[in-house]
Amino acid sequence: MPHYDYLVLGSGIAGLSFAARAARKGRVAIITKRELEESNTAYAQGGVAAVWSDDDSFEKHVRDTLAAGAGLCNEEAVRVVVEEGPRRIEELIELGVRFSHKEEAPEDYDLGLEGGHSRRRVLHSADRTGKEIVRALGAKVRADSAIDVFEQHHAIDLLIDEKLGLGRGHPQCWGAYALDTRSGQVETFTASATLLATGGAGKVYLYTSNPDIASGDGLAMAYRAGCRAGDLEFIQFHPTCLYHPEAKSFLITEAMRGEGAVLCRPGGGQFMADYDERRELAPRDIVARAIDHEMKSSGYDNVLLDITARGPDFIKSRFPAIYERCLSYGIDITRQAIPVVPAEHYMCGGVVTGLHGQTSIDRLYAVGEVAMTGVHGANRLASNSLLEATVFARRAFEHARQLIAGSYGAPPAFPAWRSGNAVDIEESVVLTHNWDEIRRLMWNYVGIVRSDRRLARATKRIAMLCEEIREYYWDFLVTGDLLELRNIALVADLIIRSATTRRESRGLHFNVDCPDKDDAHWLRHTIV
Repeated sequence: MPHYDYLVLGSGIAGLSFAARAARKGRVAIITKRELEESNTAYAQGGVAAVWSDDDSFEKHVRDTLAAGAGLCNEEAVRVVVEEGPRRIEELIELGVRFSHKEEAPEDYDLGLEGGHSRRRVLHSADRTGKEIVRALGAKVRADSAIDVFEQHHAIDLLIDEKLGLGRGHPQCWGAYALDTRSGQVETFTASATLLATGGAGKVYLYTSNPDIASGDGLAMAYRAGCRAGDLEFIQFHPTCLYHPEAKSFLITEAMRGEGAVLCRPGGGQFMADYDERRELAPRDIVARAIDHEMKSSGYDNVLLDITARGPDFIKSRFPAIYERCLSYGIDITRQAIPVVPAEHYMCGGVVTGLHGQTSIDRLYAVGEVAMTGVHGANRLASNSLLEATVFARRAFEHARQLIAGSYGAPPAFPAWRSGNAVDIEESVVLTHNWDEIRRLMWNYVGIVRSDRRLARATKRIAMLCEEIREYYWDFLVTGDLLELRNIALVADLIIRSATTRRESRGLHFNVDCPDKDDAHWLRHTIV
């Protein structure tokens, strides 16, 4: 395997944006667990928030972001994203991303409104924004001869010189070991700079809007390597995922509420006015807790989201993907309300980084949902995530480019992967059982509403599961399923530890045993 200038783990907007720029300056390898176009980004419906209209301003976008973040946003990071965002959007457009225009004024982009925003500022491609972004960036990357794409490859662990006795002072990252899941061979990828762009950890929870690939791999690898992780108790639960036995992980975008959809009880009657004066446009944590309370207090399996008042023509043109998907399950959203439930959606914490995506390990960067840049604080403002990812991808590349230009010498001679006495896995039932148990305990004990007792139970059980999985990992040859199980167990443990540590309720973390916000003691980040 050749030595690369840049190694990118992940192929969402963060990884693809970084790779497209890095290819102008050196050789790039992209490692992705499935196909290049399969990522969390591809499932993003709503859009990208950016100051775009004359009635908006950087200050308004900053203010909305800080308000959603409940006191824990890094204002400098917020301003970086908000002020650099419009130029990054222009670059996406130059690369071929096609955002929706107004029908009545085709020269203008159609800007959506979502919860927590004081202005319309969400650029979108109907309700398939993420898929359109990945289409354009993926085409750019596939056509670039300076980029090698390794699909069906699962990163195992980072190559940290000090951990293998090859250190030269401060620990440095020189790439990663990765499993080719088709051949079963583990390959060694070395690079002068490595980017973690692996997305979130939705599969840690039983119900999630995330695809199956979102198993917290980058966060787990970084933590094992020695990086700090922060604010992992702040897990965003999207208020509205389609509730249907055959509808796996299908999100109903927040933009639908921005266009007038209302939440109703199955027995009739709207309820959001009982919880917040902003009603359906309250931030996601408030809406998700309101739905959770309605379901638990009344015994509902779901609530209803009704947009029928907007009329069939508008609904079909603004939300074509949702209309088609719901219709395939026998739900005509132009005439019927949509059954919805909350589901895990986004990890606001992650690997702690600086303002250029740099981690505490030299040559290692983290961008996108895997990172804690300080932009989101205790609660992410809707549609800020794609913006954050593309802004920090640019900043991480600039930092890595300068680092490579000023560094000398080749990487240490890392050993080839050794399996020791490990043997083939004989029964996969152990993997599936532990996977299912972790996801259920996280949903039941570390979900939208938490308590000291539930967190204590989760702490005891995850310790036992982590030990079982650790033994299993060393006894058997690695597979994709085993690697993902190992990672979700570690990430679950880190989330539980963070949630147990925070003795207040703030943003996305709500504990019934300490239900109030405590700025005197807890206006700070939780670092593990």
